[in-house]
Amino acid sequence: MSRLHVVSGKGGTGKTTVAAALALALATEGRRTLLVEVEGRQGIAQLFETEALPYEERKIAVAPASDGAALRAAAGNGSGGEAPRGGGRRGGGEVHALAIDAERALLDYLQMFYKLGSAGRALKKLGAIDFATTIAPGLRDVLLTGKACEAVRRKDKNGRFVYDAVVMDAPPTGRITRFLNVNDEVAGLAKIGPIHNQAQAVMRVLKSPETAVHLVTLLEEMPVQETADGVAELRAAGIPVGGIVINMTRPALLDNGDLDIAARGARAGVAKALSQAGLGGARRGGLADRLIDPLLEQAREHAERVELERAEYAELTAIGLPTYELELLPEGVDLAGLYHLARDLRKQGPI
Repeated sequence: MSRLHVVSGKGGTGKTTVAAALALALATEGRRTLLVEVEGRQGIAQLFETEALPYEERKIAVAPASDGAALRAAAGNGSGGEAPRGGGRRGGGEVHALAIDAERALLDYLQMFYKLGSAGRALKKLGAIDFATTIAPGLRDVLLTGKACEAVRRKDKNGRFVYDAVVMDAPPTGRITRFLNVNDEVAGLAKIGPIHNQAQAVMRVLKSPETAVHLVTLLEEMPVQETADGVAELRAAGIPVGGIVINMTRPALLDNGDLDIAARGARAGVAKALSQAGLGGARRGGLADRLIDPLLEQAREHAERVELERAEYAELTAIGLPTYELELLPEGVDLAGLYHLARDLRKQGPI
């Protein structure tokens, strides 16, 4: 089972929302999840309606108990086994969050490998750290991914993993492979030494079964094409791909027969239906007559959208990865909506 879940997607597909919902979904039965942000947008803080995340791991939510956990709690199940986290109860686990800052990560790196301490802070004041991460973007990616991979490997004094799962809200699909393939990025920077060793350690995690990259898409042509391209690039780089999350899906309001009628623009049928609804006959200039054309136009647009979405869905399933669907929330995604999406993900099986 994967322990590092990297969530990417074309801009506008809702990848940050999906990453947050996934973190909640994974934090069940007392499990502890770390949600990591690497782009500095503070999107996670906004979703969880909390203050801006500092460069430290902070508890931001408690996940609801799974259905199975709730049933066991109600039955007073006293079976043995390893006690879960969260005070020994089999309820919801904790979601912690971290906004990784490249400069702070580099300071940690300098202290860890070179024991620079205050000298590293002095370099920051001089602007040297910002300069280093700007001229060497590969180094920046090593620092960002390295921090997440360190959280994946970290253990407590009892030898247990501190986090049962780590979810990374990663860069968009167009640059996700380059971001994750840090070993290639730093090859020109260092052939040996701590930077090289750090990149190697990161790649051992990213290319292992512990990692799964999930791509978020919409049922639209450009996001679907970018998803297919992203999967191909990740596979070519040897980075494990998990599943495809189809976000903001909308229900088909008409069955297949009605969709066919809508696509043909059957005016007579609409007129008859309006008459049966008590809106009068379809006499010219009457209420029913004035409603027919706008209704037919909406129906045609709906039929065209459904046909397009079905075609895009077929493109996605042809990729051969597990797919998950999250519905469009008409009122937008607030904290309650986030928990709703997490429940939907859990119902669709392990991700």
